[in-house]
Amino acid sequence: MAVVDIRVATFPELDPRTAYLLWQLREAVFVVEQDCAYPELDGRDLEPATRHLWSEADEAPVAYLRLLDDGPHLRIGRVLVTPVMRGRGLADALVRRALEVAGGRPVRLDAQSHLARWYSSFGFEQDGEDFVEFGIPHTPMRRP
Repeated sequence: MAVVDIRVATFPELDPRTAYLLWQLREAVFVVEQDCAYPELDGRDLEPATRHLWSEADEAPVAYLRLLDDGPHLRIGRVLVTPVMRGRGLADALVRRALEVAGGRPVRLDAQSHLARWYSSFGFEQDGEDFVEFGIPHTPMRRP
């Protein structure tokens, strides 16, 4: 796999254009592609400890995740790669970089269930019963 440049920023460190493009990308994947009408902008992006991680191609974001501070652990969420860039290892690079940023703290996530095996390749283990959110099966997972 080629080396992927992963950018990391807090909300105040994002320039307006980048922030707009990141939110637009999240909406395109989670709300439109996955047909889930939910409050995509939930306020957590603004929290001081939240880190936004993304990769760009042609000066636009093509892969993204956010890392939240939930107190005793961090939480990975909103993991996505734009359809035309899937299969190139971008999500792997994002998760690896998020775990570096986590600095050894415990990390949790709610994986779409069809991706649970993929997350286990990063050391995540199932941590609870599967559940359905917005019509999509999810598996709670943790990485100690």
